[in-house]
Amino acid sequence: MFVGDLGEGDLKTIKAIKKIPIPTAVILGNHDRGYDGSGDLLKIQLRMLGDLHCGWDLREWDFPLVSVIGARPCSSGGGFHLSKEVKAIFGPISLEESAEKIVLAAKKAHKDLPLIILAHSGPSGLGSEASSPCGRDWKRPYIDWGDKDLAIAIDKIRMHKVPNLVVFGHTHHELKNNAGVRKTFARDQWGTAYLNTAAVPRSGYDSNGNLLTHFSWVEFKNGVLNDVSHRWYREDGSIAYNEQLYTLKPIAE
Repeated sequence: MFVGDLGEGDLKTIKAIKKIPIPTAVILGNHDRGYDGSGDLLKIQLRMLGDLHCGWDLREWDFPLVSVIGARPCSSGGGFHLSKEVKAIFGPISLEESAEKIVLAAKKAHKDLPLIILAHSGPSGLGSEASSPCGRDWKRPYIDWGDKDLAIAIDKIRMHKVPNLVVFGHTHHELKNNAGVRKTFARDQWGTAYLNTAAVPRSGYDSNGNLLTHFSWVEFKNGVLNDVSHRWYREDGSIAYNEQLYTLKPIAE
């Protein structure tokens, strides 16, 4: 699953994603919109991705057995805003209409499968500190920079089925001005988990010069969220470092 900001409209990245031989879902981010005002580059990316892009839509797979619904594409956080490029492609969609599109996608999902929401920016309501999962850390006052339409949609979806997981990026793990690191995992009172995957940069080198690549890792067992972690992989596929965020506690017999 790709949470967006693939590279300022870089079509090479999209071509590479399309070659991935396993089930894939993509939501484009604010840096993917093209900055051309016309939406022409955004339209090309959407056409290339086809049904891999799940903005306001549903993807389901036979393996793994999960349902993935997309939030609003090209979000820049901060409540609700549509760029010129998004308006050129999708029209002047309101906050309420965007929330309803997400809800309608969720209603099409199989009720017996884990439900994952894939977003670029996470929902509002996860905190207003700089270090909150969607907190604004680059400007004072620090505020909740999450998407209001996504938060509204989650509340409505919960009336039919509690989402298991919301995956997003946008707000980087490293805070501005060397202010520390962001809280990247949370769970609400209904059991929905929220995972910020925006490790930037996503690749780098260890002290020995070995290339490391970051992936956020999630496991489900019998339809229940079982394991969540941030992992840094070596080129041979071995794990160099694992940051464990959540492990399901076994039920006492």
